[in-house]
Amino acid sequence: MVSVMQPYMDIESSRSYIDELYSPDAQKCLEAIICLKNSVIGSNRQKGSVIAQGVVPRLLQLLGDTSGTISDRIRLESAVTLGSLAKGTDQHVLALIDLGVVPLLLQVLISSPTPDIVADSKIKVLDLLHEACLRCLRTVFQHTAAPVHSIYQDPALVPRLLSLASRSVTCQVCVATILTTACKTTEEQNALSKGGAVETLAMQLDSPLSDVQLPALACLANMCYQNHMVSAMVASASTSNTVHGRLVPVALGQLMGREKSSLIQLEAARCIAYMHRAGALPSTDPRVVYRTLPCLVRLCHRDRPPRERVAAAETLAYLTEVDTDLQRLASISNHLIPTLAELLRPHPQVQDATLTQDMRQAAFRAFASLGANDEDIRKRIIETESLMEQVVSGLQDPGGSRVRLAAVRCLHSLSRSVQQLRTTFQDHAVWRPLMQLLHGADKGLEGRGEGEGDLLTVASSTLCNLLLEFSPSKEPILESGGVELLCSLTKRPESALRLNGIWALMNVAFQAEQRVKSQILSCLGTDQIFRLLADPELGVLMKTLGLLRNLLSTKAHIDRIMGEHATHVMQAVILVLEDPEHPADVKEQALCILANVADGDRARDHIMANDDVLKKLMDYMMHSNVKLQVAAIFCVCNLVWREEPGAAQRQARLRELGIYRILQQLRHTKDTQLFEKVKTALSQFYEP
Repeated sequence: MVSVMQPYMDIESSRSYIDELYSPDAQKCLEAIICLKNSVIGSNRQKGSVIAQGVVPRLLQLLGDTSGTISDRIRLESAVTLGSLAKGTDQHVLALIDLGVVPLLLQVLISSPTPDIVADSKIKVLDLLHEACLRCLRTVFQHTAAPVHSIYQDPALVPRLLSLASRSVTCQVCVATILTTACKTTEEQNALSKGGAVETLAMQLDSPLSDVQLPALACLANMCYQNHMVSAMVASASTSNTVHGRLVPVALGQLMGREKSSLIQLEAARCIAYMHRAGALPSTDPRVVYRTLPCLVRLCHRDRPPRERVAAAETLAYLTEVDTDLQRLASISNHLIPTLAELLRPHPQVQDATLTQDMRQAAFRAFASLGANDEDIRKRIIETESLMEQVVSGLQDPGGSRVRLAAVRCLHSLSRSVQQLRTTFQDHAVWRPLMQLLHGADKGLEGRGEGEGDLLTVASSTLCNLLLEFSPSKEPILESGGVELLCSLTKRPESALRLNGIWALMNVAFQAEQRVKSQILSCLGTDQIFRLLADPELGVLMKTLGLLRNLLSTKAHIDRIMGEHATHVMQAVILVLEDPEHPADVKEQALCILANVADGDRARDHIMANDDVLKKLMDYMMHSNVKLQVAAIFCVCNLVWREEPGAAQRQARLRELGIYRILQQLRHTKDTQLFEKVKTALSQFYEP
């Protein structure tokens, strides 16, 4: 029973036929169901009353009875009535789901005999029964709480549903819609393709009815999304088993023609966009360049309904996200940039707050993709009237994280422009709402949805760009608690956040003042640095070494930091150099840190006093990797530089260890860069 619904009908007028539902007289039972069906059509109040009075279990019982004592006509009317109840409110659908309508409908569909193998007198009723069950299932599956994965619990269900699609136009529409709602994961995509969905849906593309084509296109698009195997199957499939069949990409290109409905065009464009991004079609394919991209740009224009504009902009953003040529082509197509900007502005005719958010989100995402790689495109986007004001507004959108995430993605894309970092970004003080967003997301992330995690990741990536040495935003960010925020990110369990945190700290440390470097070391702590050097994510390890390298620059800074942290720095370098699992790029960074230490007036003594480190330098001078040899010799150069105090004593010590002899042996190298380094190092040694 469900207490949220109207608990009573007009008892005097309804009790009699509800009682007759339980009559052993088949005719009376049938008449009662028909009466019930007619009473609930178009009335949510009546639907709620029927459900509240406990009638649904009886309808399910009648529908599921295959003993032969219940006529197919009664079962048909039961299915139709359940379908009508499913068209009520969300609460009505939830009640049906809770009472088990989905597994029963699937059981009826898989267990009922195929009309082709039964007597002619039963064919029509069975066809109608299947249609009624499919219609009800289609309606229920539109609800977010529907157990859509149920169709995969029995391996025979998907093939059975696909076989029913051939029975009628209604069945084609229903089956394609049902499969679309149940296609959200890679496993579901693969299960549908294995069950034969690609072939069945491809043939529906040749239907003269748009009502049949549209759900087939939607299902194919869902199947192709981020799935190379299925996309390749779709790309090679034909719309017919005959010689006259067209390849699906050809059919999709034709379905994007202007004479087709805009919804058909949009779904066909989604299919091609997803196939391209999944690697089944190259970016140079004519269907991508000359059909899909122009179609999506066209559907973004103001003459289209807002929902279509949103879907077109979102698809265009996905299509162009990684390909520079497509970004450039889209940006000069049909006034796209000002068209997208219109989606960010208030629309008096759009009263739906959710739709307004969707429009803003789609525009920001499209701008983020268009400006991902090309400086000229970024400049044109930023110069669009009030665009930056809209981005700043989007970062502070009160309606939820969706718009904020899209706005920060757009800002991240635009922040790759050196020129804009120095001018527009400073003019609009975008660092301020970005820092507010980061502080809020970092403190409130626990228990929130995936969108908040993405928000923190993209926002911290943007912060990395705003903290580059030439960015005017760097100082105010640091004054607003930037170092503390970044240090907290390095302790997050998400590797992307640890990477962004340490990367941004590395940017902060580049050519920084001593007070900033000391603040980083104090806030981060040597224990956390060691944890980051042991991080399983290679990028985190590399950026941590990059941070140390930037901290240990400028003689005075090197000497001061080594005076306080020499033991930890040397230990960290040795750990990296001794680990056989680390690639050459990692070890090269460690050797460069040693070279920086060797440049300090007092700091170099920590190398000269450490036999383990000197032994490591000798080993890497003779390494098979030329990059590591060059880095090791660069360190030796700094140690033996004759203009530095104490050079003679250091040279004598290195001669004693055999480093001079190794340098002489390396004079015969054929590598130009290594030869020049060896030549420079030898030139610094005093004659013995």
